[in-house]
Order: sequence, then structure tokens, then C-alpha cells
Amino acid sequence: MGAVIQVEHLSKQYRLGLVGTGTLRHDLNRWWHRVLGKEDPYLKIGDVNDRSSKGTSDYVWALKDINFEVPQGEVLGIIGRNGAGKSTLLKVMSRTTAPSIGRIRIRGRVASLLEVGTGFHPELTGKENVYLNGAILGMKKQEIDCKFDEIVDFAGVERYIDTPVKRYSSGMYVRLAFGVAAHLESEILIVDEVLAVGDVEFQKKSLGKMGEVSRNGGKTVLFVSHNMTSIGSLCNKVLVMKDGQVDFHGEVKSGLNHYINNMQHLADTTDLQDILRRLPQDEYFELLGFDMQQEESDGDMYVTHRPIELVFSYRILKPITGLRVGFEVMEKKSELTLFSVFHDDAYQEIIPWSPGVYASRATLDANLLREASYIINLTVCIHNVRWILNGQVKLPLEVRNLVGITALYGFEKRPGYLLPPISWENRSV
Repeated sequence: MGAVIQVEHLSKQYRLGLVGTGTLRHDLNRWWHRVLGKEDPYLKIGDVNDRSSKGTSDYVWALKDINFEVPQGEVLGIIGRNGAGKSTLLKVMSRTTAPSIGRIRIRGRVASLLEVGTGFHPELTGKENVYLNGAILGMKKQEIDCKFDEIVDFAGVERYIDTPVKRYSSGMYVRLAFGVAAHLESEILIVDEVLAVGDVEFQKKSLGKMGEVSRNGGKTVLFVSHNMTSIGSLCNKVLVMKDGQVDFHGEVKSGLNHYINNMQHLADTTDLQDILRRLPQDEYFELLGFDMQQEESDGDMYVTHRPIELVFSYRILKPITGLRVGFEVMEKKSELTLFSVFHDDAYQEIIPWSPGVYASRATLDANLLREASYIINLTVCIHNVRWILNGQVKLPLEVRNLVGITALYGFEKRPGYLLPPISWENRSV
């Protein structure tokens, strides 16, 4: 099958600083160069999009010389750290913003789901927005009629379909928006990590639908996510972004290993303060520290038969409700998530937070993890709204067995990574 998307020398430049700071002079300079038939002078300058360094220019390349093709029916996963250029690339490809240099050739209609609320008019009802989006894609009313019941059933918002979407929760917004994007007649589906707003059941349902429309409908899918398990199970190819440039483009397994090794290299070779300096600023949350502790531990090596404590310190900058602090334990080589927890999993209600400095401590029970190499990924989110941290802070955890009984019974050779305590009762009957 031929390529339905061709990206050639694509670059996107932004100017940093306050709006209006010197822009009139720059705009006049650009206009004069156009009059003379010369190249834009500001396209010759600008820093690479590394948000951890100060830089020497007011201009930054959010994307720099991107080249790749996507054939029909392919599911392309796009991964990278926050600020790597993933969302900017999708916005350019969905024509939300224009490139500074280069071009994109797209064969077919594009349905995109980039941010909560994108493409919906808040004053219109859910039903009216379904027909509006279909009309934008060039579909006739009869065609939308045929898909309407399927969209509403998939989204699970039948009770609210005649309600203005400004009254929808963020989860309802995403459900209906994805239902529209996935079911209407478009050849290309572009989905940013907005699906993380939905619940686990809907995320699983959405991933299944993307795989289905690709396999059975020949639809091309571009999918941005920080969930490596989803990328590995859904995508045919992967594109790794780094500082606004393509760092890898190819097979999924090789791409995930490339990305994981790069992230692990950052965790291994930089101290925590350097990692903290690289984090994007957030209006509600500031991470101050993240540490792992074990009684009588041997440096960075932890043992199976003692508890491991994870300690997080952070500052709440503004009053907020629904903040959740947690972590994932992942197997290092595949980055397979073994389990994911939040501090409020046992709570019965969503609690408000006041500004101040907080510390959270979590304990992994002794003998929970068998001997292996793991990654601890810190996760912080605002419940059903957005992620604050998910993939930016990952620390290595090496667990070793120093007690003979596990070796005696061959635990290290059994499938799996956990040694959960199980209550047994053996009696004669």
C-alpha cells in the first residue's frame, strides 16, 4: 500500500517571551524580506527545543527537519518525553497550526482528537456536535445518520446526548469526541494522549476500536501515548521524538527499547536534582524529592526479604481537589507495568488539598518483588482531568535475593515478577 502521509523537512519555530515584545520590529523585518523575495531571516536562527537549558535565542525549534512516511492501515505510535514535540507534530499534521518550513502530503480525510474539547462547540448539544463534525469531514446527513446510534452507544452518553456539551465532564467529552473521530468516515485518525482522561474501561475500549478500524477498515492511526504497554500492543511502527527531532523510526520493539534505554540512561547518569530541573512547571504541583529506602541496603541494591519504602516530597502551590500521587512498578527490559497504585486508592471520596509542603510514604512488602531489574515511575494526576507527571521521573530498582529458600525452590525460574503472600490451608478431608 502507498503512503497516505508524507512528511518532508518539516520544521516549526516559535518565538519565546511575552506577546508584543519586539514582535512589530520582527514582523516588519519579515515583511520586508518577503517584498525583496528573500528567505525569512529568523528561520536561520533558533535553539533546539531542549527545555532543560536556558538557550541563547528568543526563537526555538519545536520541530526541526522531520521526515517520515506512513502507509495506509498502519498504526504509528509516537512517543517521547514531555516537550519532545509530539503534540506540535500532531497539530501541524491535523492543520491546527502551520509549519514554518517543509510540507506534509496527506491523502484522505483526517479526524483528530488532540485536547479535551477540541472540535466541539460548547453551546451545541452532543447530537449537534456529532453532525457538525461529520459535516466538517464532508459527510452527508444520511451518512451520519447511519453512524449516529453506533457513536452514542460506544460513548455511553445517550442520556446526555441532547445536553449542551459545556455541561459534560471531561470524561464524557472525551468519550463522545473519540466516538465521533473513530466512527465517522475518515481515512486517518490522529489521537493525542487525551485518552488518559478516560477511565480504564474506556481506554481499553478505545484501544480495541483503534486496532479494529486499522485492521478491518484500513484506517491509518497516529497515536501519542506515555503508556508503553498500549504502544506495544496496538502499533505497527513507532516514532521516537527527542528535542523536536526524530530520534528513531522503525519497528515497535526496537523503538521501545531505544526509548527505554535512553530514559534509563537519564536516570542512571543524572542526579535527582538534575531530573527535577528538567520537569515542566505546573501551576498546582512541584516535585521536591523522590527516594527509595531499605533498612541495611547495599548502596543501590535492594533485597527481596526486606520492605522497600518509597518517599515523595512535593509542594502544592494552589488549592486543588482530586490530586493523586502514586507510582508504577515496571519490569525494566520490556517496561511492562506490573502494578500501579495511588495514595487514595482506599479512600471513599475525592479530597481537597491546601497549599503547602507534603510528604508521602509507600511501603512495598518484603518478598513482594522477586529478583529482577525494575523501574519505578512516579505518577501524579488531577483526577479525570489530566496528568501532571507520567513518565518524566523514572528511577531504577535492582532487587536481589540473598536468602537461600527462594533459590532452593526455584522461584527465580518461575514465570512472573511478584511473590505475593498467599494464605493457604491444608487439611485432610
